[in-house]
Amino acid sequence: MPRRRIGFWYRFAAVLCKPPLVLLIKRDWRGMENIPAEGGFITAVNHNSHVDPFAYAHYQYNTGRVPRFLAKAGLFKKGFVGAAMRGTGQIPVYRESTDALSAFRAAIDAVERGECVAFYPEGTLTRDPDGWPMTGKTGAARVALQTKCPVIPVAQWGANELLPPYAKKPDILPRKTHRVLAGPPVDLSRFYDREMNPDLLKEATEVIMAAVTAQLELIRGEKAPENVYDPREVRIAQRRKAAAKPKAQQEEGQGT
Repeated sequence: MPRRRIGFWYRFAAVLCKPPLVLLIKRDWRGMENIPAEGGFITAVNHNSHVDPFAYAHYQYNTGRVPRFLAKAGLFKKGFVGAAMRGTGQIPVYRESTDALSAFRAAIDAVERGECVAFYPEGTLTRDPDGWPMTGKTGAARVALQTKCPVIPVAQWGANELLPPYAKKPDILPRKTHRVLAGPPVDLSRFYDREMNPDLLKEATEVIMAAVTAQLELIRGEKAPENVYDPREVRIAQRRKAAAKPKAQQEEGQGT
């Protein structure tokens, strides 16, 4: 995207955000050649710090193809925040919609207009104990299969060392390095022109998340765990354990 199309609000945000980012973190940015020079596309990015949206936006801003992040539709109606969200071209997600495809209609429209839509497929900060990507939600796959646009897997590491997940205070010194690696487009062609059912979306999402994880392995120089952290499975296991505990205590009391 030519820089003249970035717009006032994004440039204003860059003026505010870039100086502290440059001061706080060093940069090891690679793979910019994989960011498409034109046309709509998706980036699928891992999420391990509340700082990393700003650090990653800095990376992609420097490619000339600014990212349009997804956010709750309600944020676009609130005063200055809403004006900034609209002005920078962020993407509202209509979660109240009963039609899953309609929930992402603005993202589909943005891709079809030639924009970059940045997805955090995990939906929240990773809960994996070692910071690896969790299982992903299907939104990115849904938009990708609907539009058949390129999906660029992007891994980042380092913002989480500045501000670890759920930490209240940053660890400023020594100065951290933000590492980013964008990989080649994920091949999703085998999913095209097939019924978009839950199984298909789950499989396509797993392919996307595997590509993101592979980029993170290159950054970290180590292999990810064989079993991907699944917060849903963890919650189910915790509930079962909590339900079993009173029963075990009751049986123990009956036996004494």
